[in-house]
Amino acid sequence: MLGILGGDERCPIARSLDVLGEKWTLMIVRDALAGSTRFSQFQQSLGVPREVLTARLGSLVEGGVLERHAYKPDGGRVRDEYVLTEAGRDLSLVLLALGGWADRHRPSERTSDLRFVEATTGEPVEAVAVTRSGHRRVALDALEAVMGGLMVRAGGLA
Repeated sequence: MLGILGGDERCPIARSLDVLGEKWTLMIVRDALAGSTRFSQFQQSLGVPREVLTARLGSLVEGGVLERHAYKPDGGRVRDEYVLTEAGRDLSLVLLALGGWADRHRPSERTSDLRFVEATTGEPVEAVAVTRSGHRRVALDALEAVMGGLMVRAGGLA
């Protein structure tokens, strides 16, 4: 794969976008995180054309985000359902961060039905950066991206 950004497999963002960069893909993952597994559920929720949904589900299976499982409804023919893999469940953090960004920078007057909460308490959660070793919270203005020796602060070049 690696059709994004000239196929630089060193870049984790390019490798991620290779699987997740197509329109509708993250919306399918969102619905899967919320419990959708069947083609008809995705299509009804998203209103995406059948051909596009088929292609996106296929790429998510190929990318290891979803697994295809056969099921047979009573009186019906065998069909596929799509179940999140561990890699797919890990995307909950990506969608949590993306949703938080949209709430801060692209607010809507309409309230979303989508919420991320702690499973045991129901308390809303947010995405934060923490250090790997000490699990210390890092403020966004103290966060830096380092790429090939070039340091980039959240607000621009350092």
